[in-house]
Amino acid sequence: MTDNSPSSHSSQYPSGIPDPPIFSRLGPKDRGRLRQNIEANYQKEQQSANMTTEQTFIAIKPDGVQRGLIGPIISRFENRGFKLAAIKLTTPSKAHLEKHYEDLSDKPFFPGLIAYMGSGPVCAMVWEGRDAVKTGRAILGATNPLASSPGTIRGDYAIDVGRNVCHGSDSVDNAKKEIALWFDAGEVQTWKQSQFDWVYEKA
Repeated sequence: MTDNSPSSHSSQYPSGIPDPPIFSRLGPKDRGRLRQNIEANYQKEQQSANMTTEQTFIAIKPDGVQRGLIGPIISRFENRGFKLAAIKLTTPSKAHLEKHYEDLSDKPFFPGLIAYMGSGPVCAMVWEGRDAVKTGRAILGATNPLASSPGTIRGDYAIDVGRNVCHGSDSVDNAKKEIALWFDAGEVQTWKQSQFDWVYEKA
């Protein structure tokens, strides 16, 4: 015999969501059916959300912070429909930056890059959404601002490649490494936007 009581489904039911008020007016069998419907809808939403969970690391460099561009840059990603999963203002150490840019350590501009990136606060962020890495770089524009199209962040806010306002992960693997370097696991939030169903078409 199947137990359709609410407690028998508690392991699958979304935590933190209270029972609907109508529960108190239903018998055990009807409560069980309603609970199963809620669980099924929740699982569908989770499956749909899992299709959009790619994350990218975006950092507003010291020049962008000093110029007061944090708000406008965040708006670019929010207006596109991406979800902010983590953010903090931090002044990274020399060792931290050398780890972040270790693939450029043999370049002649490396010392200047480290000095520039450590010259003031950096706004570190994790953005989440479908194709977040590829689209995030498109929102930023080309590394050389003079080659960036108008409408991109660098195309609108930068001129010199040495002051190009933002950093964005260039691959999913690098995004994972950079997020792990800049954020502790507990600092990256998991949540669903209220506008989710208005951004993504249900499968």
